[in-house]
Amino acid sequence: MKERPDVKASTKEKILDAAEKLFGMNGFEATSLRDITAAAEVNLAAVNYHFQSKEALMESVISRRIHPVNRRRLELLDSAGENPTVEQVIRAFLAPVFLEANLGGVPSLIGRVLADPGQFLKKLFPEEFAPLTRRFAEAFGRALPELTPREVAWRMHFMIGSMTHVLLWKRHIKEMSGGLVDASDREGLMAEAVAFCAAGFRAPVVVGIERS
Repeated sequence: MKERPDVKASTKEKILDAAEKLFGMNGFEATSLRDITAAAEVNLAAVNYHFQSKEALMESVISRRIHPVNRRRLELLDSAGENPTVEQVIRAFLAPVFLEANLGGVPSLIGRVLADPGQFLKKLFPEEFAPLTRRFAEAFGRALPELTPREVAWRMHFMIGSMTHVLLWKRHIKEMSGGLVDASDREGLMAEAVAFCAAGFRAPVVVGIERS
């Protein structure tokens, strides 16, 4: 008897949900297909049927979550107008991850992927990240015309690095700070992140390094 389409979709979503949670918590290497099948309450044959391999499953998990996040980033950037401020550009990039609700396990997953990109980011970068990077680099360039494209690129990397650190350590930040800060305070986190990154983007250019 063939599996009904609605059952297929349900099984596939269960696998994706379980994989997303476990990959986000433990990383790719530390998560086995046995862990995923147990969490999803399916057999290994179902994983092989829908995804063929653990690598392909991870790529599907990332695409499913990264695509709407990046789409939302572009929506926020567009809504800021043709000449957004540095703060508006930064907020458009960070808000879908730090601030907006209904993102499920996206923060942990994004943190894991960016901290150890390996083959997954390399495969997904041309489609999911390269166009986004160009759009944001152009927006930062308009907001800070005194910066060269090279300087914008470096400062974007530093912004992404700060975001990745928070995503990876958000469960421990309160303890590490002695209770001074709490990543569950999304508005507070967002305000501090935007202020920090904006100061970095506006920092004086480095003296003694060729600008191009």
